[in-house]
Amino acid sequence: MEPSQPIHRLKRNARLLSRREGIPLHAALDQVARAEGFSAWSMLVARSVPPSPGKLQLSQLSDGDLLLLGGRPGQGKTLLSLDLAFQAVKAGRTAIFFTLEYNHADVLRCVRAIGGDRGSFAAGVRVDTSDDISAGHMIRQLQSAPRGTLVIVDYLQLLDQKRENPALAQQVKALRDFGRERGLVFVFLSQIDRSFDGGHKDVPSLADVRLPNPLDLTLFTKACFVHADKLSFGPLAGT
Repeated sequence: MEPSQPIHRLKRNARLLSRREGIPLHAALDQVARAEGFSAWSMLVARSVPPSPGKLQLSQLSDGDLLLLGGRPGQGKTLLSLDLAFQAVKAGRTAIFFTLEYNHADVLRCVRAIGGDRGSFAAGVRVDTSDDISAGHMIRQLQSAPRGTLVIVDYLQLLDQKRENPALAQQVKALRDFGRERGLVFVFLSQIDRSFDGGHKDVPSLADVRLPNPLDLTLFTKACFVHADKLSFGPLAGT
């Protein structure tokens, strides 16, 4: 049995239900899952794991890199980033997952979807779900991060959703400069414009990145795009 809608749309329905009926989000998620024929949200998520688009290796990234990891909803970019976090932990490095999209339970469900051990992940990867996530917040939290720390940002287009936050371009520049100075590796998950779905390319490209606010994408040193079972990766020109 397959869900009737993509996972991101069902999650949005659950959020609306939570607000409308004044119930906790986890209860709304389970209610949506039952309407889809699943006993719980976790069962629905497990059934909705996207096809593997291949593997992104941590060894492909260098200290000071800013990687743009883009894909349409449900195409596996979050799972790829969490797999990178596992690779970092196994290599004895620090990994931090900043997310404005998920709560801790959602992250652990994704970990299970890639076959990871949730206990090992919780012990080795720091997850920050603060509503205050922005460049300033992340820089404050990373002041003592050792060189080589993997920093995942979920996701790019949400960083300036609060009016009091600096412009997106200003935040990315600040994180680029901080990452270069400290030798950190930043991975920014990114939305892809829905117009890509009607195109004829196998995977998105920089031209498909959704940019509601201006941003010079050459601030990133490398880019990875995923769609279905395909993955493209490479350095950006001039970096």
